Amino acid sequence: MPYRSHYSDHSFQASIFKFRAIVAAILCLLMLGGLLFRLAWLQIIDYDHFTDLSENNRIRLMALPPTRGLIYDRNGVILAENKPAFHLELIPEQVEDMEATLKGLAEIVAISETEIEQFKKQLRINRSFQRLSLRSRLNEDEVAKLAVNRHRFPGMDINARLSRHYPHGEVAAHAVGYVGRINKKELTVIDEGNYRGTTHIGKTGLEKYYEAELHGQVGRQKVEVNAQGRILRVIEKIPAVAGNDLVLNLDIELQKIAADKLGEFAGSVIAIEPDTGAVIVFVSKPGFNPNLFVHGISHKDYDALSHGTYKPLFNRAIFGQYPPGSTFKPFVGLAGIEQRRFGVKETIYCKGYYLLPGDKTERKYRDWKKEGHGTVDLTKSIEQSCDVYFYELAYRMGIDNMHDFLAKFGFGEKTGIDLLGERSGLLPSTEWKKRKKGIVWYPGETLIAGIGQGYMLSTPIQLAVATAALASRGEKIVPRLLKEIHVTSNDTIKERDPSKTVINLRRENNWNVMFNAMKKVVHGTWGTARATGWGMKFKMAGKTGTAQVFGIAQDEEYDEETVAKKLRDHGLFIGFGPAEAPVLAVAVVAENGEHGSKMAPISRDVIKRYIEKNNGLALKNNSKTELTIYSAVSEDWQHETSHELKRNIKHDTKYKSHAEHAH
Repeated sequence: MPYRSHYSDHSFQASIFKFRAIVAAILCLLMLGGLLFRLAWLQIIDYDHFTDLSENNRIRLMALPPTRGLIYDRNGVILAENKPAFHLELIPEQVEDMEATLKGLAEIVAISETEIEQFKKQLRINRSFQRLSLRSRLNEDEVAKLAVNRHRFPGMDINARLSRHYPHGEVAAHAVGYVGRINKKELTVIDEGNYRGTTHIGKTGLEKYYEAELHGQVGRQKVEVNAQGRILRVIEKIPAVAGNDLVLNLDIELQKIAADKLGEFAGSVIAIEPDTGAVIVFVSKPGFNPNLFVHGISHKDYDALSHGTYKPLFNRAIFGQYPPGSTFKPFVGLAGIEQRRFGVKETIYCKGYYLLPGDKTERKYRDWKKEGHGTVDLTKSIEQSCDVYFYELAYRMGIDNMHDFLAKFGFGEKTGIDLLGERSGLLPSTEWKKRKKGIVWYPGETLIAGIGQGYMLSTPIQLAVATAALASRGEKIVPRLLKEIHVTSNDTIKERDPSKTVINLRRENNWNVMFNAMKKVVHGTWGTARATGWGMKFKMAGKTGTAQVFGIAQDEEYDEETVAKKLRDHGLFIGFGPAEAPVLAVAVVAENGEHGSKMAPISRDVIKRYIEKNNGLALKNNSKTELTIYSAVSEDWQHETSHELKRNIKHDTKYKSHAEHAH
């Protein structure tokens, strides 16, 4: 039988073709079914999901950060403002290769290593959809270059934002503070919803204390964007509510006067209105430029500030704790006559040193004046700053009686000023030493405490508050940097009433006794600050002070010429004026300033300028509710001043030398 090929069998070939056609048809139907099923799935079942994705490609919800409130001084001079600046920003979730993007942007505009480091730090702590600033304060040329190359960098944008600026630099830096980028720790405590879109927050000073007032309320807007992310139109907008403005009690002119007069010394000057507690001057020196911190400070600049001479970032006004020295004596003297430990006219003889009764070692507690002051009472001991008088007074009172009375003036506790981190100083007692040191209190320590040395420590703000309480005859008031808040949402003003406590004396006349003694410090013949009082048109009450930085052995003498500068005594002064009806109380602390008499002119000049700016020589009337014009000085006082001047000119050189070293 001849061979038959399958390829020549038409019926067989037809069956194969038919089978293949059926298989192909089935496959096409299956594929079509799958396509139809997928279309149905996408358009029906997953409709909501893909609608949201599509809408997000077209519609975006953007946060509108509020404008931060401004800060003014009492006369309307701006201390913290917002200046417009262009920022280069990135949205991380829209950037495919962050390293390549950063490298490419750095080729177009200058971006420092510090800025890249700050950006990466923000990248780690913020959400991927949040805009992060890479470079701030772009100039017009840089903005133009970035705009031309915008298509190369998805997620990159240029925005005009307001940046914080402090026009007076370091003059009020410790009071006003500064803002900086929000860090990881702060993210855990702030309202993230209200800070969406906000990159900065108050870090120190009033910027931090009143952050809730200054920040405002975040706004939101829904916008339509194109494929490149460019905004096409605004669909819906809820505007942000700007932060409230702060008006301070500070007078920037007086602030500058005090800072300039303090000169090269590190230290602090605080001036307070006794009636209101308004802090008119708040100087901590050296200061720093707060503008360096706004957009991120370099490691070099930060190290220079944090480890530099006298540590400029250290706020001495509320953090610094110093022995008050002889500025403590008016309060100790007031305690002595109040507790009847000493009569007002009772005298003792000062021979240059004091021996503790019953002390067989015969240790000498020395007076600053080697030859002594002779016979002195309370007034003379304040005028000439006699240590021996206060050794005896402290011995009679005892440390616990002294502690209880002085605590009424705020020593040993925080003043409550509207700043964070204030220290409480130290007002020692027998109970304190037993609790902290585990040993008993010694009588010799009481003598040292009586002249403001030993364990006794006070902050400059404490000294100012205590001086203001003395000036107001017992009305101790909580100091306030803030005067009022201007609420932007409803154009109203919020004020806070002064918070006072009253110090009652057994005899009201004791206030007059201390006022008279402190006036003689400045205007008396033998006053330790008498040079400051010459030619003054009003009378100022005050007290000089010197605080030892290190101890001196019994057989040694303090020689300022051979002592290293950082070991020299601190110079202090407290004062208020006009003495007849005080309107301002001032405390000055100068580290290694050596003599309190050198600090007295600072108080004089601050009070003088304050009076000039407030209707000439303004004095309170007896009711303490009005201000009247105090016209110059009486002829009698002019004659008295002239007489004292003539007598002082005749003083021998030796006495002048000692007086210049007065406490």
